[in-house]
Amino acid sequence: MMRRLSIGVAVVLVLMLIVSTGAFAQTKKVIKLSHSHQADFASEIHTAAWIFQKWIADNSDTLEVKIYAANALGEEREVYEGMQLGSGATCVISGTAILNNFTQKIGVLDLPFLWKGYDHVHKVLDGEAGDVLAQELEAAGFKVLAWMDSWGYRNVVTAEKEVTKPEDLEGLKIRTIQTPIYVAALNAMGANATPMAFGEVYTSMQTGVLDGFEHGAAVVKAQKLYEVSKYIALTRHLFGPLVFAYSLQEWEKLDEAEQAVILEAAKMARDVQRGLAPIREAEAFDFLKDQGMVINEIDTSTFREKAVTIQDEIALERDATELLGIIRSVE
Repeated sequence: MMRRLSIGVAVVLVLMLIVSTGAFAQTKKVIKLSHSHQADFASEIHTAAWIFQKWIADNSDTLEVKIYAANALGEEREVYEGMQLGSGATCVISGTAILNNFTQKIGVLDLPFLWKGYDHVHKVLDGEAGDVLAQELEAAGFKVLAWMDSWGYRNVVTAEKEVTKPEDLEGLKIRTIQTPIYVAALNAMGANATPMAFGEVYTSMQTGVLDGFEHGAAVVKAQKLYEVSKYIALTRHLFGPLVFAYSLQEWEKLDEAEQAVILEAAKMARDVQRGLAPIREAEAFDFLKDQGMVINEIDTSTFREKAVTIQDEIALERDATELLGIIRSVE
């Protein structure tokens, strides 16, 4: 009888251990990472998200990353607004343009014809200008984990109208991001800038609501937009860096060890993602040519002349003249 009782007690203890171990495993803090792209490694954003997720899985016993691609948690602005309140997504990787809704100074990163190349972008954002903008975003409720690259410059992509010279852009309805800087840049180039959520672009191109849109080649590939477009004009008018931002409310709930591993993971994701940028841009153009897209060089000298005035005016409006000067001074 005692032996049976002992066995029974032992079984109960083992079951309790299993249950408690399972419960312990479930106590990991879940980091909900949101982004707008498809869950595809052709996307620079999803690639960075996956590297971050993998690093956390391999280096933290208390944190777990879940990726919500394709705006599964809402459109970007909604996601950022939720993060300010500590709800919805924990963090997000996105273009910087959407953050104009929260701090105007960040708009200087999206000024037309500003960047000299990938190295210039890195030096600026890893230096004084990046620090200033990180402080601005922290005041708005976001902790900057890393600045990242778009995989290539933004160009004008069209379905029916081939753009081979600046005048060809006149009056074309070109989708752009819902921010005044992008709208001003495209309008100055002669296009009819049409702000629209990214998720609506494919259908709008398919139905003829838009004449075109502007984005990088890697995004055209990743989002299969080559299925509804035919021509790319290499305007290289904007670069559009990316930001990896964390809800400040959620950040302050983490202990120092957790914050450290998150920063390490973000740095790893940034470094790998940046290294891939020029390679993936070139690969994307090759792929798009194979899909039958026609890619044209275009003389942008007149655009560049106009851009200096636009840069100065927008920087002044946003109290960012000094910041623009810092960016221009970096070689």
